[in-house]
Amino acid sequence: MSDNIPSILADADTLGGGATAREIAQQPATLIETAAMVRTRREQIAAFVDPLVVDTNTRIILAGAGTSAFAGAILAPTLSVELGRPVEAIATTDIVARPREIFADRRPVLLVSFARSGNSPESVAACELADALAAECRHLVITCNRQGRLFHEYDGAARSLVLALPEATDDQGFAMTSSVTAMMLAATGAFCPAQVAEARVAAIANAVGQVLIERNDAIREIAGRGFERIVYLGSGALRGLAEESALKILELTGGRMLSYHDTALGFRHGPKSLLDEKTLVLVYVAGEAHAARYDADLLAEVSGQLGPQRVIAIAPESAGDLARGATDWRCGGPGDEAALVYPYLVHAQLLALHASVATGRTPDNPFPSGEVNRVVKGVTVHPLD
Repeated sequence: MSDNIPSILADADTLGGGATAREIAQQPATLIETAAMVRTRREQIAAFVDPLVVDTNTRIILAGAGTSAFAGAILAPTLSVELGRPVEAIATTDIVARPREIFADRRPVLLVSFARSGNSPESVAACELADALAAECRHLVITCNRQGRLFHEYDGAARSLVLALPEATDDQGFAMTSSVTAMMLAATGAFCPAQVAEARVAAIANAVGQVLIERNDAIREIAGRGFERIVYLGSGALRGLAEESALKILELTGGRMLSYHDTALGFRHGPKSLLDEKTLVLVYVAGEAHAARYDADLLAEVSGQLGPQRVIAIAPESAGDLARGATDWRCGGPGDEAALVYPYLVHAQLLALHASVATGRTPDNPFPSGEVNRVVKGVTVHPLD
């Protein structure tokens, strides 16, 4: 590894995790590079996006599959607040399966497509269905792969804008890591230019770097404790983050560790039944004070039941005394949730990486016999009657 990328997995290549480890560790650099790219294209982006934001009759839909869908779920709540209008997160898998329901009112649509490869069958089909069923559809494609089908079909096309991210973000590991954080930052910058200001992104990148350096050893130790269930909890934007975090565990351990996600309030309504002595609970503490009180209440309750070694609070530095007996991990940076999602997510990526090794999987390819693939296979897109 280069000197400016920390070694987060000893003997990574030997253990079959070299690509994943490097792609997690490179995120301070790829975030800065992505923000710089967005700033250089600011005028072109503004000319395309700004009139659609002002037109409240146009739906803004953030779409993707798997991790790319969760990127939309993370961004939609904060973008809705920033723009003062609804922003929807709808998975391409839902669009493809239920297109008439998604486009029932036939309003104009700005479809924001997140695509690491741009070759997933649902990604292409969702764009085509939006064109067919919406009154009018414009496409903002955010992709990490200039060789992908979405790039080639929409770059330079009418009513479309493609943002191709730095080449390094096209993750070669099985799980999306630097690709998803780069796509999230690019989308945020497209709608809210202040979010990719140089000083702000430098602070976010520094917070991510601190997690990589300061938490890696502790996370590796936790991954080796033999937990069988991992629970991630968070509200608002952090609910989408919890969902993505739970997916990382399932993906990289090949299902050998089961995972669950919910909100702090929702968890009490039945799902709390899954807690046992082999369960680890991680709570993403909200950056918004009102929501954080509910996170604190649940931390106190669950750490009292399981003990502080099985409950982890991941919180802003400014959160005060909210851990309530749980293990207390703090994150720096700007401190608002739009910024916190980046250092928060790196915790989950590191835990999934080390859990993969601890359970005998190879992180770069946890399914060597091909049951699950880096780019989804086996999907038949049926024509709409």
